[in-house]
Amino acid sequence: MPEKMARLMSELRELSLVNTGQLYHNLNTPSLYEESIKRREGILAHLGPLVVRTGHHTARAAQDKYIVDEPSSTNNIWWGKINRPISEDRFECLYNRVVAYLQGRNLYIQDVYAGADQRYRRAIRIVTEDAWPSLFARNMFIKEITKEQREMYRPEFTVLHVPHFHAIPELDGTRSETFIIVHFGKKLVIIGGTSYAGEIKKSVFTVMNYLLPQQNVLSMHCSANIGESGDIAIFFGLSGTGKTTLSADPERRLIGDDEHGWSEDGVFNFEGGCYAKVINLSEEAEPEIYETTRKFGTVLENVAIDPETRRIDLDDGALTENTRAAYPITHIQTAIVDGKGGIPNNIIMLTYDAFGVMPPVSKLTPEQAMYHFISGYTAKVGGTEKGVGSEPQAVFSACFGAPFMALHPSAYAKLLYERITKYNVNCWFINTGMIGGKYGVGSRVKIAHTRAMVKAALTGELNKVSFATEPVFGFAVPLSCPDVPSDILNPRNAWSNPEEYDKTAAKLAERFCVNFEEYQDDVSEEVLKAGPKRNTVTV
Repeated sequence: MPEKMARLMSELRELSLVNTGQLYHNLNTPSLYEESIKRREGILAHLGPLVVRTGHHTARAAQDKYIVDEPSSTNNIWWGKINRPISEDRFECLYNRVVAYLQGRNLYIQDVYAGADQRYRRAIRIVTEDAWPSLFARNMFIKEITKEQREMYRPEFTVLHVPHFHAIPELDGTRSETFIIVHFGKKLVIIGGTSYAGEIKKSVFTVMNYLLPQQNVLSMHCSANIGESGDIAIFFGLSGTGKTTLSADPERRLIGDDEHGWSEDGVFNFEGGCYAKVINLSEEAEPEIYETTRKFGTVLENVAIDPETRRIDLDDGALTENTRAAYPITHIQTAIVDGKGGIPNNIIMLTYDAFGVMPPVSKLTPEQAMYHFISGYTAKVGGTEKGVGSEPQAVFSACFGAPFMALHPSAYAKLLYERITKYNVNCWFINTGMIGGKYGVGSRVKIAHTRAMVKAALTGELNKVSFATEPVFGFAVPLSCPDVPSDILNPRNAWSNPEEYDKTAAKLAERFCVNFEEYQDDVSEEVLKAGPKRNTVTV
């Protein structure tokens, strides 16, 4: 037996993975295509992407994620509605059945890294029972190229992906048959009952979010890019706010689209790929991302495809609105391949405000930036998420990524505030949602206008204009912006009924204040005052 395979089997035995079937170790992309198609896990589409289905779960199962309550990490975890504990005994019982289930089964293994900065990267071994999630992992994370580097690989964390194994809630203490469980002590993640590959990606992100702040590195759910002059911009935003779209700018180079660290030397990508939402993707508005959906190596999750012509339809949301493309970052021609950049010059926080209250662009003080980073606001409307009615709903996700933040939000917010003030970083809040009224009444801010606002912020043009203070949220709103109609910059003026705007703004401000009550004891008085004003009008 070759030494490399013997070492792999020994490392798997340490995880009690014994008597397995064939081990497919670090298969390349063509080989994983062949395996996926041979096993009927996916089909080949016109021009080369692999189209797969994730079954019942077409998005993250946020309610089914747990962290093991164990001595090495329990005092660090932000326990609550986001990070739910599961006991070591429950974990061991479930894990023993998982490894028994895997006996005799073929396994696909990818040895990858999270973190482009070698000082902070972590070796993550992804073990899957299906072939296409192994291709997903190969696309999404960082791979060593040379044989010598691969032979030096030693995994620090292992992700065990068993989507066809289901938990027994009465026995395992889980909410359902689905589970995503992180054990920081054993450096192990197990995922079952769901084929949605995003669980692999976000579990690794959770691991990085736990480890890096303890090394004084800010971990962020954000995209990042770099301009011709070397200026760095980072974009925070929840799903649907435009984070991926706006960072894939043909005039700037992409560092990464979703997860980054910020050390004393600058930002670095956690990943080697992108995981873009592609429903209604437009070739005209988003040419770089659109092109990736027509390339060999891309994995398309739940995208509609004509079985005869093998052509995809990005406008078809019959299976889900959360259609996804997972592709290596090299599919973006302007990408920074080494995934590293310097100290950010600008921070942009994105929201999709379905209430039509937020200005399309505004400038934030450091205290306002910290307040809105902790708040992590966006809104959902009917048709964009299952179970959401016709009326907009405010959504708050701390640090623009609460489901993946293992530590208390203040740990990340304090690191962000320190860096903003130390490096005098410009902070901007951009609404890619509604203007002139709430969803169903107003219209969405045109993407061309949003791009113009982002460009003006990043090039410094917005620093040259006059600002007015918005009365409810206290934002500094520019009175003009190149290539943007001035009549949309003040949201109140864009409403046909200003009094109705005032009432809607007051209601949204109240939601902000109620949400922030959970964090008010962990921030300074200056940050508290940076939030919206309460009771500005009778509602």
